[in-house]
Amino acid sequence: MSIDPRVALQSLTAALEEHLVAASARRGEGDPAVEAAFFAVADAFEVYEDALYEAYSEVTPLQVFDEDEDEADDDDDELIDEDDLEIVDQQ
Repeated sequence: MSIDPRVALQSLTAALEEHLVAASARRGEGDPAVEAAFFAVADAFEVYEDALYEAYSEVTPLQVFDEDEDEADDDDDELIDEDDLEIVDQQ
């Protein structure tokens, strides 16, 4: 059973509004209400993206990143050892 993209969009909008409420009432670093709202936005977005694709073969320009991808990106930012570099002669 597929979900109507408009219904999924309404759920996403509601999740974003709840995230704003939680963020504005944050009670310190790692507030569980903010974290729960964060994950609710991510889940609602994925449902919307799937519904949009199923109904119209269309996607948004947005992407949800998980922590594993962020950690892999951090590894790519590390300095390269000069011994690992190769000089290419461009004549």
